[in-house]
Amino acid sequence: MINNNFEDILNNRKSVKVFDDQFKIPREEMDEMIQKATKAPSSVNMQPWRFLVVESDEGKDKLRPLIRFNTRQNDTSSAMVVIFGDMQSQTYGEEIYGNAVKHGFMPEEVKNEMLDKVVGLYDSAPKAQMNDIVKIDSSLAAMQFMLVAKAHGYDTNPIGGFESDQIADAFDIDAERYVPVLIVAVGKAKNPAHDSYRLPTETVTKYV
Repeated sequence: MINNNFEDILNNRKSVKVFDDQFKIPREEMDEMIQKATKAPSSVNMQPWRFLVVESDEGKDKLRPLIRFNTRQNDTSSAMVVIFGDMQSQTYGEEIYGNAVKHGFMPEEVKNEMLDKVVGLYDSAPKAQMNDIVKIDSSLAAMQFMLVAKAHGYDTNPIGGFESDQIADAFDIDAERYVPVLIVAVGKAKNPAHDSYRLPTETVTKYV
């Protein structure tokens, strides 16, 4: 049963590092969670997030040496979801904006104007700028995925410590086009997660 209590989801999403290694999330449900995660916002709606779901023993064996300090999550989770950012996401511009017109979300003239601007801008953007754009956008989808997983009754652990220069090649992914952003371990927690301290609002906020 899906939990629709947002306050409960928000307050009880905690990082879990050891999962029930006998439990596997059904692929249909994983697809549903990813589909919900892709409702996240992105710059000019280019949706650069790409999800590599590592769920098989073979896949986890490949991943294991690339996450030396996070092997517990790899060995026990239902899946390790590797989130990449597509440095050429503008190649989907016609499909994205064309379907927006088809479904009545956008007039044809706006689509044409956006395509001219966005594709040209992305094509000419420096690599460092595109790297920032796709990482920010993909991180929004990653956070949304973790909240969605919690709503489905699962726990997660975001992992930034991995061999980012090797992970694409390990899974035969174009390393020039796809930038690794984050790995999210997901599954059923073996034990309840512990609480953690958060800095008070006044420490992290400034009004002007």
